[in-house]
Amino acid sequence: MGYATLSEIKDYLGISSSADDGLLGDMLERAQGIIEAATGRVFEAASNTTRSFDALADVVGGVLYLDEDLAAVTTITNGDEGATTISSNQYVTEPRNQTPYYAIRLLDSSNLSWQFTDDPEDAISISGKWAYSESAPADIVQATLRLAAFLYRQKESNADVDRTMQLADGSIVLPSGLPRDVLAIIYRYKRAG
Repeated sequence: MGYATLSEIKDYLGISSSADDGLLGDMLERAQGIIEAATGRVFEAASNTTRSFDALADVVGGVLYLDEDLAAVTTITNGDEGATTISSNQYVTEPRNQTPYYAIRLLDSSNLSWQFTDDPEDAISISGKWAYSESAPADIVQATLRLAAFLYRQKESNADVDRTMQLADGSIVLPSGLPRDVLAIIYRYKRAG
């Protein structure tokens, strides 16, 4: 799943031919990768995945701090001997009224605590949509389209100073000449810490 579709980028660029469909698809993937690397965030999740947490290191009081953005909670399993499922009326998300969530706080009325049996590491698990939101925000979609179009147009340029480069260690070096509107969106979403 991507933030923008092949059809959208072709409409954006005014392309009707299918000759460059493969290249355009690659540019969409690269644009999405650049945005994710620059912000430290994934902006949409179509399916649930499960992440595990340390019942000591990731917990302060009744609050479990998450290591990634969480857009939707499906199941929370405590680390107690029975691997108790914590129901949605026993916790609140932080923040309460918007995503992404950065923590899960057990309600005092639940009389629960975060637990573990032998080893606190990976004792607690959360299944859900691990992303900024379930579908990419409109400005991220626009930034993806704009950046993919910018990258696509670079095929006509022979100047390497404006090309995105991937280093051997997998890190991405952004050209100094990225579109300013894309940079403005990226910096607005940059993950703190």
